[in-house]
Amino acid sequence: MPLEPAQQFLAYIHERHRQLRGDDKAPQTLEAWQVQKSHLRQKLLDLWGGFPDEPCDLDPQTLGELQRDGYRVEKIVFKTRPGVQMTANAYVPAGTGKRPAVLCVHGHWKGAKQDPVPQSRCIGLARLGFFVLAVDAFGAGERGIGKALGEYHGEMTGATLWPVGLPLSGLQVYENMRAVDFLLTRPEVDGTKLGITGASGGGNQTMYAGAFDERFGCVVPVCSVGNYRSYLGAAACVCEIVPDIVTYTEEGALLAMVAPRALMVINATRDAFQFSVGEAQKSIAAAQHVFRLYGKAGNITHDIFESGHDYGKAMREAMYGWMTLHLKGEGQGNPIPEPPLIPEDPETLRCYPGQSRPENFVTLPKFAAAQADRILAEHNRERHTHPEHWQNSAMRMKHALTHQVLGGTPLRGDVPVQKPENNTLLLETEPGIEITAVVLPGDKPKRQTALVVDLEGIKHARETELVQALTASGWKVVCADLRATGRYAVAGDTIGRAPDHNSTEWATLTGRPLLGQWAWDVRCLVSWLESGGSKAEVGDRDLTLLGVGPAGLVALVAAIDLPAAARVVVVDSLVSFRSDVPYVGQRMGLFAPRILRDVGDIPHLAALLAPRRLVISGGVNGGGETQSDEELKNRFAYTRDIYRLLGVDAHLTVAASAKATDLVKRLG
Repeated sequence: MPLEPAQQFLAYIHERHRQLRGDDKAPQTLEAWQVQKSHLRQKLLDLWGGFPDEPCDLDPQTLGELQRDGYRVEKIVFKTRPGVQMTANAYVPAGTGKRPAVLCVHGHWKGAKQDPVPQSRCIGLARLGFFVLAVDAFGAGERGIGKALGEYHGEMTGATLWPVGLPLSGLQVYENMRAVDFLLTRPEVDGTKLGITGASGGGNQTMYAGAFDERFGCVVPVCSVGNYRSYLGAAACVCEIVPDIVTYTEEGALLAMVAPRALMVINATRDAFQFSVGEAQKSIAAAQHVFRLYGKAGNITHDIFESGHDYGKAMREAMYGWMTLHLKGEGQGNPIPEPPLIPEDPETLRCYPGQSRPENFVTLPKFAAAQADRILAEHNRERHTHPEHWQNSAMRMKHALTHQVLGGTPLRGDVPVQKPENNTLLLETEPGIEITAVVLPGDKPKRQTALVVDLEGIKHARETELVQALTASGWKVVCADLRATGRYAVAGDTIGRAPDHNSTEWATLTGRPLLGQWAWDVRCLVSWLESGGSKAEVGDRDLTLLGVGPAGLVALVAAIDLPAAARVVVVDSLVSFRSDVPYVGQRMGLFAPRILRDVGDIPHLAALLAPRRLVISGGVNGGGETQSDEELKNRFAYTRDIYRLLGVDAHLTVAASAKATDLVKRLG
């Protein structure tokens, strides 16, 4: 039975997962697993963008203290990277001597470490004699853009990290490793007896940090374990996304990396599908196999609770028993009753109450912008003094774009199916992906054709002043619904400021960012037009590739390997990946991981079109602010230098946004 258009993209993603992971086999020996684990560890490090060669000084500061019955709470900040502070609460049990310690990571509770749910396990552990460190994840709790609690670090906030190649999932792992470094400085802590636990996004952090940092002897992820395939069809926070991870492994291997240390996985019967008991069991079975290879089958357990998405009392009591067995060497691992506890008012726990946080506090987008500045300085340091030098750089950049960033080139689809009765055609751009295009004849005969790329789809494009001005001037215009847009848009895809949130994450997990997939659709459509266009009769016309708004970047990237696009026009599009605020008015799918780091910024991509004609008409920065004529010229100075180097300065036009009719006149 044919799929509905809105179901097409997810079906394609599921098939891609099958092709990537369908033949996975369990390691047959411990030696084989250790080789696999070593390779996976290095790959994770690569996908996370690497960690600093030398850790910075922690420079811990205690900003306050609360005395409570049987424990005290310290308000602490320490540095995870130069200039980047992590806010934390240390729950220090009464008494003397060294204690086992547990790092508690909060997940997506609104109050972060201050929320009553994360607080409860911290208090419970402290009253049972564990030193506990609760930390705010980057962008959450006291580390949001604003100073109030309750910010979400996902969607377009976390997406600012992707172009620089430092996804939030990797930053969290490294910061949690720095939290361990801090624990090891505390005289109360026995550094040989460390655990980590968290639920939801905190459970995800627990799995990754527990897999990567072998200083954790006991790892307890809660309401977070399923498998990567179950994520393909669900919404997740960007902090849970490791770009390209499905091209290398499934989640069971991450759990197996904990072996032979202690692992307790907790799931709830009424949780979302991606965290459901059945999906978790698939990953746990893979991990159990590895634990058996070590002869430590008893060091992994799966506890299931009649509950929704939570870290409730019964779950906490199970965790207490498991931590007590594996960090204290006491008991049989059975649940331990929770001591009486009363969570604090969230404001009481803050390191920086109210509006007292320093103005120079480094937020997540500011960190991303600083990384972008460093990378851009390196890119711009290279000066091209002759055309051959540039051609060598351009070849390297194109290769990196195609193979390191966009996931390579797929197989072509079949011959398009034409519906000439309404000037509409269906084109299969690769197996499982169909796009729709409509050909709008101009009002007057003219040998000019524009392929207008608009990620809002055909209906939106047809109603724009630009398309109407083009057809009124005699242009033949082709508009298209690309994959996961227009009639193929995925239901429920919008999260916050990201209209393509879920489809972007699924594409990113499976190693082919949407930017590359959209560019491929455009390239296939242009190839069809170039071949003659069948009854649409557009093959003999000069072709202008025109990208509107967020689609301007798609047009740029598509055109790089499209000589048939004699002229490229980018209208009111993003001018730089660098942004010190969350992206506004953009598509999340544009921010292909590592693109700024491995290739360059948008002006660098634009330079790859030289010597063809390129028109930049208007533009916006990451925050959605319209750029002036002078700002645009400064932004695209690199592009201008390359066009000038090749002796085709007149082929580049950079100007503030023009009225649709004026732009069409400029295009001739």
